[in-house]
Amino acid sequence: MTRPSRPQRERVVLAHRRGTRVVHTRVEVQEQTEIGDALVRGLVRAQLGLALRLAALVAGGMAALPLLNAVFPELSNASVFGMRLNWLTLAVLVYPALYGIGRLFIRLAEQGERDFMGVVDDESPP
Repeated sequence: MTRPSRPQRERVVLAHRRGTRVVHTRVEVQEQTEIGDALVRGLVRAQLGLALRLAALVAGGMAALPLLNAVFPELSNASVFGMRLNWLTLAVLVYPALYGIGRLFIRLAEQGERDFMGVVDDESPP
């Protein structure tokens, strides 16, 4: 008994593009073309959005302290370790929170820049 021979396998490509331009994004950014300008504007826009969100967080936290004193007046008269609670809150909680938010901003901004560089350095077509 002879087995029928299998047909030769053939690779099927659905989208053969000829003459397409490979975009070298690093060159686009360095030469400040329209594509490079759009990429840089996107990075700046992302970092501005991050800065505004974290600034709103800080402003909300700062606005919450006087509001808490207005809603609960006994908190403003309370004393811990011989210091009034609202001053202790400002000294012990606010500054570390500001430092932490600053560190968070730096970490997220650097991550955004690394993502941007990943896009710019990706010169190979998909």
